[in-house]
Amino acid sequence: MRTPLIDRRDFLRAAGAGFVAAMAPQAWADTLAADAVFATAFVKRDGSFGAAVLSEAGKVLHAIDLPDRGHDVTFDSVSKRSVVFARQPGTFAVVFDHTGREAPLTIASITGRHFFGHGVFSTDGALLYATENDFDNAAGVVGVYDARAKFSRVGEFPTYGMGPHELLLLGDGRTIAIANGGIETHPDYGRAELNIATMKPSYVLVDRITGDLIEKHELPASLHQLSIRHMDADPSGAIWFGCQYRGPGTDRPLLVGRAARGKELQLLDMPQDVLSGFRNYIGSVAANPVAGTIAVSSPEGNSLAVIDAASGKIVATKAVVEVCGLAPDGPGFMATTGAGEIIEGSGTTRSEPDYVWDNHMLRIAQTA
Repeated sequence: MRTPLIDRRDFLRAAGAGFVAAMAPQAWADTLAADAVFATAFVKRDGSFGAAVLSEAGKVLHAIDLPDRGHDVTFDSVSKRSVVFARQPGTFAVVFDHTGREAPLTIASITGRHFFGHGVFSTDGALLYATENDFDNAAGVVGVYDARAKFSRVGEFPTYGMGPHELLLLGDGRTIAIANGGIETHPDYGRAELNIATMKPSYVLVDRITGDLIEKHELPASLHQLSIRHMDADPSGAIWFGCQYRGPGTDRPLLVGRAARGKELQLLDMPQDVLSGFRNYIGSVAANPVAGTIAVSSPEGNSLAVIDAASGKIVATKAVVEVCGLAPDGPGFMATTGAGEIIEGSGTTRSEPDYVWDNHMLRIAQTA
């Protein structure tokens, strides 16, 4: 039997009457019965864009409109607000209250920058950090936004690499891990990749207060086209990362790895059939701290795999068309697909006919 994370009456009071009135009775019942909700970007079948909050049963509880395609969502447990970032090379991020109590707020990137689709809050909720492209200088930066002053941009610091993608705030509350994909892009050329022959991906640790580089790790020269993109942390503090290969399609480099502070990057060996099934592309990485597992997905290969974090062994694989979004759900993972399917941690599959889910999904625990 599941133990609730909050008293449901407290959640009812906190959510407010406006949110309750806006929800169908069954959706509200689902919310009261859930330990968590899930946030993700979507494209509707009519071509419009948005972000949605899903129940544990995969039903849409709340949705907001976006001006263009979204990518990932981050959540501030202090203010209970989420931010959905535009897909590269988008120039907007939208702050929203996942209960629907407050109107969304749009953050516009400054001149000479665009977002890379990911961000993270400081532990006190005061600052938002977003990976951005200083495209005229072909350099990655982290933009810093004051969450208590309508998300005004208050600074930036370098990512010490090119094409930064996902970033994580580590357990000390000060160190930020950044996956530098190593790929040069410029909005004048859309999503074209301009330096495949010379790209240099890297994994870096940066002090979010000073902006100083703490550690930088690059892959071997023979793997310089292995773009490091997405990450999550396991309970031990190790960072698991997934890569996308930009070299010859006939190559089969290892695509998933671990990073530990003070140590070189470690790529995870996998059975050849599992590795081949990813088609050189990992689209999302998610850790389940309850189960001690890591899930990785490949929309290119229509496949996902679950890894035991302690041993590094593959414990499960599944073929799912256009699977990408992943989030921990009980002892398993919830997954979403570009075909509109939602696969619960229990294995139950359902679909929302009007929605096509985007690349990432975030689990939001309903804590007080």
